[in-house]
Amino acid sequence: MQLSADMRTTLNLNDEALAAAMEVSEGLTETDVVNEALREFARATRRRQLLELRGKIEWIGNIDALRKRG
Repeated sequence: MQLSADMRTTLNLNDEALAAAMEVSEGLTETDVVNEALREFARATRRRQLLELRGKIEWIGNIDALRKRG
């Protein structure tokens, strides 16, 4: 879900963590780095939640047919 409006907020960030992220950010602003970190956190959390379903849901389908469709 992409929100179209930005929200201004005040955050207390760990200086060392922000500095380390900025060091590897290749020219991104602090705002860009924080936003990317939030997106990555959400992706990683969703991925972990999906992996927790492994073995709990039965999938019925033909993987060979799916691979040939493209």
